[in-house]
Amino acid sequence: MTRRAVVKGVGHYLPERVVPNAEFEKTLDTSDEWIKTRSGIERRHFAAPGETTSQMATQAANAALKMAGMAGDDLDAIIVATSTADMTFPSAATMVQHAIGNSSGYAFDVQAVCAGFIYALSNANALIMSGQAERVMVIGAETFSRILDWQDRSTCVLFGDGAGALILEAAEAAGTSDDRGILSVDLNSDGQYKDLLYVNGGVATQNTGVIQMEGPELFRHAVEKLAQTAHTALDKVGLTADDVDWVVPHQANIRIIQSTAKKLGVEMDRVIVTVQDHGNTSAASIPLALSTGVQSGKIKPGDLVVTEAIGGGLAWGSVVLRW
Repeated sequence: MTRRAVVKGVGHYLPERVVPNAEFEKTLDTSDEWIKTRSGIERRHFAAPGETTSQMATQAANAALKMAGMAGDDLDAIIVATSTADMTFPSAATMVQHAIGNSSGYAFDVQAVCAGFIYALSNANALIMSGQAERVMVIGAETFSRILDWQDRSTCVLFGDGAGALILEAAEAAGTSDDRGILSVDLNSDGQYKDLLYVNGGVATQNTGVIQMEGPELFRHAVEKLAQTAHTALDKVGLTADDVDWVVPHQANIRIIQSTAKKLGVEMDRVIVTVQDHGNTSAASIPLALSTGVQSGKIKPGDLVVTEAIGGGLAWGSVVLRW
């Protein structure tokens, strides 16, 4: 027998304000067709003035708790993946912890940009597998609208705000690939590529900064590295792409999603795609897509799910889990 970290609930939150591509036509040399052709994005959500990452994360957390039939204090740990925390410190996770009424656990943030949720999921799995926790909530939440250059049409049209949450619980299992829960994890990073995607601000500059991106080069790395990490994670448990029911990728760009699926050997009808409605929500994109996939009735108990992401760093990775 072995321990597995099994999904008990998911939930998500999107800000009320929906921003269609046409809105950018008023201020930029761009068009709805240009944005859709290059990214697949049709609309995204932007946080309201004063609406914060921790507030959105709390909304998603409450939705996941409701689905799991749990209360905030049932959790041993809360991990928030974000690059846009409300403050330099304390962590967004501690703010969520207080907001959902958790007083007996511990909370911390993970920062790996768009790969943040994968990294946070890996940390949660390790806590459960080691016996340090029985129930862990993992949240991806971002307000990227606060770090965009509104004059740069190559970046500001791509991103959106939102949050998604997932609850893992320890369970005894047989130790085979038929088990429910997280089956394998693959994490990677390579700092030599840091200039492909970064924010030109922070403590050193004493300003927040805005996103800088080398799109074509990042695209090439994304397709290659996402397919590689997914194959590696599947190999670890003796599975292949043919065994996969659903790929839930980081929702950055439809062309990256399509190219990665082709390289992985998975048809698009087995890929959860939400980029058209949410844009790139960085660390929030995978839990948003997972929650949407469950709500739509696509992802069902027993399904084998592969989820993968790449973000600034570069940092990338994947998780194989049985729902």
